[in-house]
Amino acid sequence: MGLIVHTTVTCGYDVPWRLVHQLLIDTATRTTMLEKEPAPYVLQTSLDDFYVSYRVNAFTKLPNKQAAIYSELHANIQDVFHEAGIELMSPRYYAVRDGNATAMPPEYLPKDYQPGSIKVKIDDK
Repeated sequence: MGLIVHTTVTCGYDVPWRLVHQLLIDTATRTTMLEKEPAPYVLQTSLDDFYVSYRVNAFTKLPNKQAAIYSELHANIQDVFHEAGIELMSPRYYAVRDGNATAMPPEYLPKDYQPGSIKVKIDDK
């Protein structure tokens, strides 16, 4: 079977968990030194105040290549999530910002992307 390689990603509750599971499995499948069988799988490891923690698990028969495997896996996570339009950002940071541009590389954004604006409401009393 080999060694289990795993890493954790957090996503806000606004991102459907089934989608996160599929994206993480796709990520592991793209990683060249990870085995296709047994298939990679995802566990939800915690339900926190602002986000869910997901751990992708996959097998390798090359334990001496862990550094390279983790590096490729993490690069693939960024690519796969950005391709799906999901920003990898701490939900705590996201919760306190308003109107700022998304923290994704521009090549993953729609050509007509415009960041939202800050809304201010003045109460006339």
